[in-house]
Amino acid sequence: MKGASIDKAVELIRSSVGPTVPEIALILGSGLGFFADANVEDPVTIAYSKIPGFPESTAPLHDGNLVVGKLRESPEPLVCCLQGRFHRYEGYSLDQIAMPVRILARWGVPTLVVTNAAGGIDESFNPGDLMLIDDHINFLGSNPLIGANVEEFGPRFPDMTYAYDPQLKEIALSAARAVNVPLNRGVYVAVSGPSFETPAEIRAFRVLGADAVGMSTVPEVIAARHAGMRVLGISCITNVAAGMSAEEISHEKVEAAATSARGSFSTLVSRILAICPTSQSDSG
Repeated sequence: MKGASIDKAVELIRSSVGPTVPEIALILGSGLGFFADANVEDPVTIAYSKIPGFPESTAPLHDGNLVVGKLRESPEPLVCCLQGRFHRYEGYSLDQIAMPVRILARWGVPTLVVTNAAGGIDESFNPGDLMLIDDHINFLGSNPLIGANVEEFGPRFPDMTYAYDPQLKEIALSAARAVNVPLNRGVYVAVSGPSFETPAEIRAFRVLGADAVGMSTVPEVIAARHAGMRVLGISCITNVAAGMSAEEISHEKVEAAATSARGSFSTLVSRILAICPTSQSDSG
């Protein structure tokens, strides 16, 4: 039934969008869904509730829409934006969380850009900073590939050495320099939430090599690499992690920081998408 649901989802999307497959899909995290509204021209918008296999998005600041159109001021083909994602703290399995990525892969989208709001563990990070994800640590306690492997999705044991594509990372760094947007680099650690972390947990994560912490992204990246998609990841640092300041962490402060970073985030991501190689350019 899983494969059948994916095929039904792809069929619905194709019937709405047309035969052209986007070169890039973006998953827009907490407070970042505005990017699609501000930067996608002539959009086709499909509510998640209309797509077979998509769970219901219940997290705040996750609108729950798939938006397809052309990036403003870019001649390149279509881009697909997912306004919101799904989380383990909502009660979903990692397999359910990964389902949208598998639908994108079956549709034929070759490249996935994952974005999120994250707490800064690196002491040099400040709210509003952007971080290129170099690698991740999975502290969710599970993996979306657990269970019988479906060969049509990907191999039983996918390699995660280059979970985040080296060429795409260089493109992101070049884009940041071109538009003069500071871009940090670091390791993202994923936890289940929904409670924010304790200061002791943050100290432990720092020892393990993490620079930012959040409650998402990793299952999507695993599923994308399983399917052979190229992945780029960007975190918006929305708060300093627990124990690093006297202030308590709240979702309202996370939302405010994400809002303050809209300009730099939009400028950087737009530039990245404009200069990313397409399958047509890759082929010669």
